[in-house]
This record gives sequence, C-alpha cells and structure tokens, in this order.
Amino acid sequence: MFFKPKSEVSQQDVLRVLSEIQDPDLHRDIVSLGFVKDIKIEGGRVAFKVELTTPACPVKDQLKLQCEERVKSLPGVTEVAVEMTAAVRSSTGSHGTGARANRISLPSVRNVIAVASGKGGVGKSTVTINLATALADTGARVGLLDADVYGPSVPLMMGTKEKKPTTEGDRVFPVEKDGIKIMSMGYLVPENQPVIWRGPMVHGALTQFLNQVEWGDLDYLLIDMPPGTGDAQLTISQTAPLSGAIIVTTPQDVSLLDARKGLMMFHNVNVPILGVIENMSGFVCGHCQETTHIFRKGGGERIAKEMGVPLLGAVPIDPRVAECGDAGTPAVGVFPTAEVSKIFKKIAGEVAAELSILHAKSSGNFHSMSLQWQ
Repeated sequence: MFFKPKSEVSQQDVLRVLSEIQDPDLHRDIVSLGFVKDIKIEGGRVAFKVELTTPACPVKDQLKLQCEERVKSLPGVTEVAVEMTAAVRSSTGSHGTGARANRISLPSVRNVIAVASGKGGVGKSTVTINLATALADTGARVGLLDADVYGPSVPLMMGTKEKKPTTEGDRVFPVEKDGIKIMSMGYLVPENQPVIWRGPMVHGALTQFLNQVEWGDLDYLLIDMPPGTGDAQLTISQTAPLSGAIIVTTPQDVSLLDARKGLMMFHNVNVPILGVIENMSGFVCGHCQETTHIFRKGGGERIAKEMGVPLLGAVPIDPRVAECGDAGTPAVGVFPTAEVSKIFKKIAGEVAAELSILHAKSSGNFHSMSLQWQ
C-alpha cells in the first residue's frame, strides 16, 4: 500500500518560528500582531508576506532578515521568499480628542501630524518638506498643508509656486508634486501681497483647507504650523483630527524656552507629542570633518528628556539643505545618500513608529516594556 510522505514543513511550523520574532516598537511577536500573511509551501520552498504598519518602518530590513533566518532553520526548508508590505493604520482620533464634535472629520486620512515650533527661524518648514519627501519615498501616500497663513513658504520650497489648486463646485483639489499633495495660502494670494487678517479670518481659512480640500486617500498629512502659540495654532490643534505633534527646535536655550510653550500647548489640548527634532545641531566641515556646534549642543535631547518625549533625531547644518529649499527641490530627493538625508529618512521612520505605537495603544495591541511610557 502506497502512502504519500508527509511534508517536512507545515504552516504551523512556520508560524511557530516566526512567533519568536518581536516588533521592537510594539513589543509583541509578528504573528500575534497579524503581520504574517499568505503563507505558501511548495516542497522545500516557503513564501509569505509580512505586512507592517508603515512602509517607513525603520527596522523593515532587520525583520525581513530575521524571518528568513528563522524559517530557513526549519528542517526541509531549502528556499525562503519574504515579501515586505505595509498597511498604514489610522491613529487619527485614537487619543480621544479626534472624536470630539468640534473636530473636522478626515476619514480618508489615516494620520494627521502637526509640525510645530515655539518660535520662528528654527527651520520648521525645511524639516517638514524633507520629512514629507522622506515618507513619500518609502511609498507612503503623503499630503502637506502649509498652515502659515501670514508667511507661506511651502510653495517656494516645494517648487510649486507657479501652480494653482483646481476647484470643482465647493471642493478644492490640491497641487501635487512628486506624489505629495500640497495646499497653501501661497497659491491663493499674489507672492508680494501680504495677508492682513484678524484671527477669525485665519480660523475660517484653515477650517476650509481641512474641510473643502480633497486630500484623497492619505497615509500621512503633515501640517506645517506657523511659529508660536496664537490663533492659527489653536485652530489647528482644536479642530483638526491630529494624531500627534512634532516640535522642532534648535539647541540654544532661547529656542528651547519657546519649544516648551509649544509642547505645553499641545499637552493642554490633549494632543500626543510624537517627539522633538533638533535642527541645526552642528556644522560638519566639508574639508576636515570637524563638527562645530554653532548653536550650542544637546538642547533637543535635554528638552525631550525633561518633557518625557522621544528625541526623534538631530539634523546637522548642511548648506545643500537651504540651497535645495530655495530651488524648490527638497534635499532628501536631490541628495538621497547625503548624511543629512539619511538622518531625515531615519526621523521619518521614527515618526511612523511612534504613530504605530499610538494605534497599538488605542487598539490594545501594545505591551509596554518601559515604565517611562505614560
């Protein structure tokens, strides 16, 4: 009597070894998180997908390597094919404030991120456009809202100041550049004409940008906030369904003083702080490679530790970043292998990871490994 030999490897075997791999941010194994999908076994060949919470996952390559090594260790496995995919989870409103009646609903936007600073001159818009570019380069669907009504700079820095949004009825379709959807007051007002508005008019304009712009299906909508803590900032923080906020600062104490105020504003309206970015953290000489800390050193790390939030990264001074901003071509896109671009890409991954943690917390899928998380 002929018996068909049992396959040397089973789906259960594959899941068992993969369950030994933990997501370093969510502190749970990738099987219980539902990341492992579409397992196919043909003889000694095993193929499967790992669906992460963001295409900008900073440990994507590490997880892929771990998956390959674990499955290859099974007896009878001769080949392993791992496809890394992503489905961005929505953390909009997950912190409890997004569901309030006075908050605008953006159901097709999964994560809304405010990029803010306590004062001007810290390079917040430069950081925002490069973060948006870094996220878009991973394959994420990204939008960029320039909320600085009085001094819009995004159209210039994204090279789109000659473009105009289109309209259809009462709907506005944003300008698009390199896959990033962009809206700004700079498209609606002549370049040399100042916007002289009182608070209620600013509130109305920003509300329209959120309500009437057809953002479409987005993984991330970055809002480049105006500096300070005035009417425009309160309008965004109280009416937009913010997933979280990023504070940009420079290292010196005068900037940190204002950054604290920005942090406290978001804290007071129950918007989670995703972290702090220290910009202009030092200048590396192109000839001798010596680092000069023009604006002192370590301020971003100090305020992050003081406020109990992550330091997402420190961006050095690189003249190419400013040159690219003036030319309308973000440095991350023009010089992708430059050290400053690598730092922006790493920060983008950290931001995506923090948003994934927020989503996991709201859905009960987060196991904290640190008592510092509140």
